[in-house]
Amino acid sequence: MSELASYRLSTTDWAVLAALFEQPSHGFRLSLLFAPSGELGDIWRIQRTQVYRAIEHLEARGLIEAVRQEEGDAGPPRTLYGATSSGQAAVLCWLYTPVTQLRYGRSDLRLKIAFLIRLQRDLEPLLKAQAGVFRAILEDLQQQIRAAEGIQLVSALWRMEMARASLGFIERLLAQNVALSK
Repeated sequence: MSELASYRLSTTDWAVLAALFEQPSHGFRLSLLFAPSGELGDIWRIQRTQVYRAIEHLEARGLIEAVRQEEGDAGPPRTLYGATSSGQAAVLCWLYTPVTQLRYGRSDLRLKIAFLIRLQRDLEPLLKAQAGVFRAILEDLQQQIRAAEGIQLVSALWRMEMARASLGFIERLLAQNVALSK
């Protein structure tokens, strides 16, 4: 089992943990970040109830902790949470681990890239590792197509085109890396 798999965290959990690694926050502020109109809402949407569930989940695993109270505008004080040292190590590992399936390129990979940009971290290690994974997937699909027929051929061709597009996306980001890190 990989180190990341041992945490048993969902994409929502990882997104909340990465946001709390970035800076301490409370649930309501996090829900605004992942709302449809929020800065990360185009990549991953998290409803307020899901944010609070993720906070409970992460706190129970010792990945985040309450760091202080903040006075609310029109209500009770809000608890701000931040990543613990083990949470910080876990999120950095997650951020630099490439996705292994094409379908996670649309969500997890884009979240990782967005957080690396927000944290002003180097994208190149993730992008190079991801390019290697996507190249391997593409090569495997090219082998599958040779023996595929009918529905299997249609499926393999579709996945091959998605792999090509995903690899092209990564290669373009690598070419633009200097501009992305500003």
